[in-house]
Amino acid sequence: MHTQRVLRVPTRGKSLHNITAPIREVVTESQVELGLCSVFVRHTSASLLIQENADPDVLADLETFLGRLVPEGDDYRHSMEAPDDMPAHIRTALTQTSEQIPISHGQLALGTWQGVYLWEHRQRGQSRDVVVHIVGG
Repeated sequence: MHTQRVLRVPTRGKSLHNITAPIREVVTESQVELGLCSVFVRHTSASLLIQENADPDVLADLETFLGRLVPEGDDYRHSMEAPDDMPAHIRTALTQTSEQIPISHGQLALGTWQGVYLWEHRQRGQSRDVVVHIVGG
């Protein structure tokens, strides 16, 4: 059995957005008891991350670290869209655009403190498409 849905996620600019709840809804609607949930973001300046969902300081520290690792500025050749575009592409290349999560007993088999996040790497808010594909029985 396969189920696929595209989630449209509005972002507020550079930040992490918890998308665990809408993914869980797709899993529930699929009625898959045992399977795999693949999540894929269809953009080159945003990424996905499974990370702690209890302490918001973890997310803030990740943002700070990645900002130091890939600073914005005019040292990049690609700057047609905006000065934050090329750094956003690099941040996406260093993270990931897909995640696979087992489904067990009809639920995402995430750990107690894990959540699925869309990581927006651009300064201004966007509307991002996230494809959720479920396979199983």
